[in-house]
Amino acid sequence: MGMKTKVALGAVVGIVVIGVVSANSGDAGNGGKGGDTSAAADKNAGGSGDKAGKTADAAKSDAGDKGTSKASQAEQFKAFVAKNGTPKEKAAVAHVLKVQGADQQNDILDSADVYTDFTGGLMGEGSGPSKLIASAFADWKDSKNGLVTVYDADGEIITNGNF
Repeated sequence: MGMKTKVALGAVVGIVVIGVVSANSGDAGNGGKGGDTSAAADKNAGGSGDKAGKTADAAKSDAGDKGTSKASQAEQFKAFVAKNGTPKEKAAVAHVLKVQGADQQNDILDSADVYTDFTGGLMGEGSGPSKLIASAFADWKDSKNGLVTVYDADGEIITNGNF
C-alpha cells in the first residue's frame, strides 16, 4: 500500500472511532428515552401537572444534595478516607490539595486527577503514598473503565491507578 492510502485509511478509522464514542456518550444522558427525542420535545411533552412534579423533584434533589454539593471533590474524598481508610491512607490523603473529574462519570472513558503537595515527581517522596491515594480513590469511586492520575506540586505525574 502506498503512503497516501495508509494516511487515508488511518483518517477513516479515526473518524469511525470518534463517531462511536460520541454516539455512546450521547445515549447516557437521555434517561432511557429513544435517541429521536429532543430536549424541547421532552420539555413540552407533559401538561402543567408534569411541570409541577418536576419542580417538586428538583427541590427535593437540591435539598438532599446541599451537604455534598457545597463540599469540593477533594473534601468529599478526604471525608470518605477519614471514615473508611486505613491510617496510612489517611496520612497519604492529608497531602491531597485538589481532585478533578470525580463527579462526572459515564463508564466509557472516566478519568480523574488528584493533585498533591508532594515534590520530586515519579521518583520523589510521594511515590509510595501516591499509590495509597490511588487505591483509596478506587475505594471511593467505581467505574467500568476509570483511570485516576496522581500529580505532584509541580504538575508531574507520580502514579496512575484504575478505579
